[in-house]
Amino acid sequence: MSDKAARPPAGLRVALPGIAPRQPLLTFSFNDQPLQAHPGETIAAALAVAGQAACRLTRNTMVRGPFCGMGACHDCLVMADGDTVRACVTPVADGMAVATHTPRLRQAPDRTGPGGKAPLSVDVAVVGGGPAGLSAALAAARSGLRVAMIDERKQAGGQYFKQPAEGLPMTEAALDRQFRAGRALAARAIAAGVIHLAEAAVWSSTGANDLLIVQPGGTRRVIYRKLVLATGAVERAAPFPGWTLPGVMTTGAAQGFLRACAVSPGRRVLIAGHGPLNLQLAAELLRAGIDVVAVAEVSPAPGLRAVPHLATMLAMAPRLVADGLSYRLALLRHGVPVLHGHTVMRAEGDGRLSRVALAPLDAGRKPDMRLSRWLEADVLCLGYGFNPALELAAALGCAIEFDARWRHLALTCDSEGRTSRPDIFAAGDGARFGGARIAMASGAVAGYAAARDCGAVPAPEQARALARAHTALRRASRFQSALWSIYRGRPITTELAEPDTLVCRCEEVSQGALLAALDDGATTLGAIKRQTRLGMGRCQGRYCAPLAAELLAGALGQQPDAEQMFAPRTPLRPVSVAAIAALDLGMQAAGTGTEQP
Repeated sequence: MSDKAARPPAGLRVALPGIAPRQPLLTFSFNDQPLQAHPGETIAAALAVAGQAACRLTRNTMVRGPFCGMGACHDCLVMADGDTVRACVTPVADGMAVATHTPRLRQAPDRTGPGGKAPLSVDVAVVGGGPAGLSAALAAARSGLRVAMIDERKQAGGQYFKQPAEGLPMTEAALDRQFRAGRALAARAIAAGVIHLAEAAVWSSTGANDLLIVQPGGTRRVIYRKLVLATGAVERAAPFPGWTLPGVMTTGAAQGFLRACAVSPGRRVLIAGHGPLNLQLAAELLRAGIDVVAVAEVSPAPGLRAVPHLATMLAMAPRLVADGLSYRLALLRHGVPVLHGHTVMRAEGDGRLSRVALAPLDAGRKPDMRLSRWLEADVLCLGYGFNPALELAAALGCAIEFDARWRHLALTCDSEGRTSRPDIFAAGDGARFGGARIAMASGAVAGYAAARDCGAVPAPEQARALARAHTALRRASRFQSALWSIYRGRPITTELAEPDTLVCRCEEVSQGALLAALDDGATTLGAIKRQTRLGMGRCQGRYCAPLAAELLAGALGQQPDAEQMFAPRTPLRPVSVAAIAALDLGMQAAGTGTEQP
């Protein structure tokens, strides 16, 4: 085990096309040790540059670091100036005092002040500022309606269109195509009059066509006539021994470090999982000068069977096929192996990741231990697909079903994104997995449909835009179907876990404890939750509940059932008691308010 793998050096700030030299450094401290960061960097990115992978200690004194990179898992909690914050979404401030988070510290859920703002009334509220949310908000606003887009991030774009952090000077024309497309879409939405409620998280609803949101300035009520849910997705978990070590994170988290902060999470990166996003990350890391050890892909090598699917993909989206080919060529040029039919078996390290065991899968999708091998790495990125973020939809009473193809829960929607509640629409990966192109097209369709249901009469220009969106949706759907026919295979869930492997990261519930609960007669997720505390932690079961559902379904000989899933708990996002107490619930007629955003 090399020191290089165990202790990554500083100097992980990397060059990206279009990103100019940084502004002067600011100073902060971590556990009383002075460190430096650039304006706009998240705490997690700044700590990664300093070689600090661990952020918090669990009650069983296990060390944890950034995992999801989007504020959902809460494994990157730190204390910042006395408040509990998520390091992956909180920017560093000059003079900030950051410390390891421990269960014994006095905890505040966020840095939100106690103030409350006057209610905001709109025709259409859109939750989510990614490709689907931006497209939906733009469509509704171009139909002449008052639209608010509620976005947890400071900058619109979501995971796919994530933008360089403020403080990273840019030459816009030199940015890559993905950056530019996201910036252009956000600019069109703002120009159309969309009210962008940034750094805003939905934490509840009174049930009267409204959402309760929390922002740094306080809480407020947003009243809507129609609602579009574009909440995106969280990456699937696939537990194995060592997956909770600092240095093990999702592919999306690593992309967040790289694309938002121009920081690599480590020097030697191993990427594993299922799907083309892993190839994109590998190519982007190589372009930034980072050593990519290998890409382990669970699906078998495509071979000749892929030819008809590739032909369909070329007909539907030739540029995307060219992008995929460029990723493969980049890996080939740098000598990075793509190991098809391989999976991660185990990760090890003393306080952070240092090495990873890979093994090929046999015909029965079982790892062949005789052919396993160890590879040194300081970061392991896991990309096993996505699960829609359904907690808000479930809280609002929208019907949910099990999608057997993707093996995840999905919203029940019609062709325009209308859910079982006629006033609520859904689009993008927050409704059903499909990728960015489907998200943008389905967002536009849902936005125009919501506007029409509000009484807006589409002008010829809007009618043509809606027709284009339907065409784009059909083409993107055909592309995705062909793509995943190449990346075939059932997603890995708990097959790699051993009895002492944690399945619930928050409450530290092991695979053995889950199996014991099943042996004791548990036949529902609720029973498992009561016996083991699985799903009772900060992430509210976003990662462990789908895994437990698969285990339970296997034990019962059934498919996972939407009715089995945990009921959503309020608050859906962190909010202080003081902020709740200050909330102005003044009732106003929807669509008639004159409040300022």
